[in-house]
Amino acid sequence: MRDVRRIIVSALAAACVAALLVGVLLPRAAARRQNTGLYSALRWRMIGPPRGGRVNAVAGVPGEPTTFYFGSVGGGVWKTTNSGRTWTPIFDSEPIASVGAIGVAPSDPSVIYVGTGEADMRSQISYGNGMYRSSDAGRTWTHVGLEGTRQIGRVIVDPKNPSVVFVAALGHAYGANPERGVFRTRDGGKTWQKVLFKSDDVGAIDLQFDPQNSQIIYATLWNTRRPPWSIYPPSYGPGGGIFKSTDGGDTWQPLTNGVPVEGLGRIGLAVAPMNSSRIYAIVDAKAGGLYRSDDAGATWSLISKDTRIWGRGWYFCKVAVDPKNAEIVYVSNTSLYRSTDAGKTWTAIKGAPGGDDYHQLWIYPEDPRRMILGSDQGAIVTEDGAQTWSSWYNQPTAQLYHVAADNRFPYWVTGAQQDSGAVGTPTRSNFAEISEHDWSPVCAGGESDYTAPDPLHPEILFGGRVTRCNVVTGDIVNVSPERSLPANTARHTWTLPLVFSQADPHALYFSDQFLFKTTNGGESWAQVSPDLTREDPGVPPNLDAATAADAPEGKRRGVIYTIAPSPLRAATVWVGTDDGLIQRTDDDGKSWQNVTPPELTPWSKVSMMDASHGDVNEAYAAVDRHRLEDYEPHVFRTRDGGKTWQKITTGLPAGVYMQTVKED
Repeated sequence: MRDVRRIIVSALAAACVAALLVGVLLPRAAARRQNTGLYSALRWRMIGPPRGGRVNAVAGVPGEPTTFYFGSVGGGVWKTTNSGRTWTPIFDSEPIASVGAIGVAPSDPSVIYVGTGEADMRSQISYGNGMYRSSDAGRTWTHVGLEGTRQIGRVIVDPKNPSVVFVAALGHAYGANPERGVFRTRDGGKTWQKVLFKSDDVGAIDLQFDPQNSQIIYATLWNTRRPPWSIYPPSYGPGGGIFKSTDGGDTWQPLTNGVPVEGLGRIGLAVAPMNSSRIYAIVDAKAGGLYRSDDAGATWSLISKDTRIWGRGWYFCKVAVDPKNAEIVYVSNTSLYRSTDAGKTWTAIKGAPGGDDYHQLWIYPEDPRRMILGSDQGAIVTEDGAQTWSSWYNQPTAQLYHVAADNRFPYWVTGAQQDSGAVGTPTRSNFAEISEHDWSPVCAGGESDYTAPDPLHPEILFGGRVTRCNVVTGDIVNVSPERSLPANTARHTWTLPLVFSQADPHALYFSDQFLFKTTNGGESWAQVSPDLTREDPGVPPNLDAATAADAPEGKRRGVIYTIAPSPLRAATVWVGTDDGLIQRTDDDGKSWQNVTPPELTPWSKVSMMDASHGDVNEAYAAVDRHRLEDYEPHVFRTRDGGKTWQKITTGLPAGVYMQTVKED
């Protein structure tokens, strides 16, 4: 029964994990293969959670006041025709799930353009493959190019011509590339022209038409990059700013008078429909804040330096203006803020509970009380000027890094949901079907780390870095092994592994740059390794000077990213690091062997390892090299304890990097 249960859990994991987790299931040797007929009755089922994940793209439909769209950063495009009471996925048949921007043609609402690839520049950023067009309000889609843009920040459609579209392409997050800047099509995406471009390092992040004249277009450029090591904000480089075209995008001029220069980063724009000479700019810079121009961009003035509206500007910096009143302006940040005096003072009108970070607001042009708002907790709609909002518990777009099943009956599945915290559900419900009544927060795991149910005590759940909790009583205890380390010595990244051994169900492992082991529920820990990362991984060639300089102190920057205890021998453990090493111990950590395949250059992230259930010398490694601008799949197998490795990627799609590998 337990083997069958494991197979079911594998199906559940695949159903829950967002599109950025691409896995491959590997068959064991024929002599160890189970009868596949045992699995013939298994069927996929969606078990949730029903609550939304991060949304960067929202749009409504002029003339249809209850119809809205949102684009999830990992869950495709969704549509409502009843102001958010229910949502329907309309993009599931496409090969990409990360959405950065949506543009609906005002003159023909059946025409929709979607720019794929979120452009929020997180370290856990999901990429896209260009532009899509629908001519039937989202029922069917056609890919229309710009494959190499990767991250798209804005799509705008000419108010009078649905075939004229402008795209703000931020470009690759980890390296230079030529497919970035502002692109224009005049034939509905059949052909594209790059109309605003500064260099392979500078991308575009925002675009706005003059509401009275679509020949006048405003754009913002941004030079930013992500390094492979863990650091919170991305780097900023030269070349960004605000630009204007008065001839439909053929030529552009920089708008610099009054715009800050030092530390200039992301900029968001909004042009007032009732006064198109008034432009608002939310600016991330050393002198950041809300800037305003009252002369169509010729000059700019700092109106508010309130850090609530522009802090962490690389993640936010979007602004919207009321279509009926140029004095009313909105900025999305850790709350949704509104100003009724042209940006001088601000009031938070939507925040937690129901959202921690807000990303984009779209306002219905004929009735400004109708709005759709995208946040870390999905998309919500108001019909009464932000007095009340629709629910985010009706859109299953959660991003889950890992899931785990416990030994209760019926067994529970738990996992950490990005932005909203760890959640869990039983796999059988008392309400005829699994619904929002079954899903609940769980007491360990946070928003990004592992959950690890105790195999011997089903009521005990471990999670995060490390917390032990009782899921029945709610008791929570900090049992982190890092409590014994000197202050500020542990290195971290967004997700750190926490796994039980199948060979010894008392043994729980956790890692930063060191591997730790407990056999008494975290009451005490043993450090069972030295620092297993590279001594000096160096700087990869795809980084620019600004990003290379934006690094923590010291040469060592990596962490142990995956732990694979052997299910056959308790003393054998494999680990992989995010800077490109594979290490193995056969004596419970007393000694370690570096068994890294020669193909793994520095900063090749070993994203997951799995130790074989049939041979102690056999193991698998999924390696992610997209931070080195290598998007190809890399999966390795050894059958001799790591002395030699074979790459096993035949049949996997090209251009799709691997995050997960599991042995059947």
